[in-house]
Amino acid sequence: MVKVLIVYDSTYGCTERIAQTIGRALDPTQQVSTVRASDAKPEHMVGVKLLIVGSPTQGGRPTQAVQEFLKAIPEEGLLGVAVAAFDTRVPARWVGIFGYAAENIFDTLKKKSGIPVMPPEGFFVTGKEGPLKEGESERAALWAEMLMTAMARSGRPRANG
Repeated sequence: MVKVLIVYDSTYGCTERIAQTIGRALDPTQQVSTVRASDAKPEHMVGVKLLIVGSPTQGGRPTQAVQEFLKAIPEEGLLGVAVAAFDTRVPARWVGIFGYAAENIFDTLKKKSGIPVMPPEGFFVTGKEGPLKEGESERAALWAEMLMTAMARSGRPRANG
């Protein structure tokens, strides 16, 4: 069994829906915990083999709660831990100038010695307060399945492999 931790923050509920969808879509034989960043404690990280972090994009960055969670991870604190990142974002050209939260999260996870499983992913909302664009929940479930496949291919521990 692989211990998976999904840490997220959500302002209007869209990122929380994506995090919950990812958690449900992962192999049910895995031990999956989904925790809001402000509620994440060091003991949540014990034994984690896959850490997934998500946030809404705010000014090209993750929310303050996600930034604080990431800052609390010690240097090299993710040695041997597979990592992935996602965000929710508005499909607008000007947002591309500042970047997206997922890329910033992903870079921080790698700096903390996390092992990248897949590139960061963005899920689209129709406006600042949502809702999610049609099909994004299904795409999040597919992304979760792709994460587990990528872990299996890389030789990372899996319940059945």
